[in-house]
Amino acid sequence: MIDREQVRKVARLARLEISETEETQFSTQLSDILEYFEQLSELDTSEVPPTTRAIDVSNITRLDELKPEPNRDNILNCAPDQDGDFFKVPQILSEE
Repeated sequence: MIDREQVRKVARLARLEISETEETQFSTQLSDILEYFEQLSELDTSEVPPTTRAIDVSNITRLDELKPEPNRDNILNCAPDQDGDFFKVPQILSEE
């Protein structure tokens, strides 16, 4: 389904250098993937409700709870530069 020329074109668009061996390998692999999707499209999913996740979980997030870090002093001591209880880092934003 996907030939080496298409793989070459996608690689060029992605600015990837691939060998002829990789072109053949990717052509086969991508064709296999598309073939599998075609098989999946043959399934009757009319009774399956749309989902946003593969598993049904009501809430997968947790509440943010402020907890003291037991190794805080050790972590700060490993910093190359610190200012009291804070890490000092180079400024990356201008003041404009």
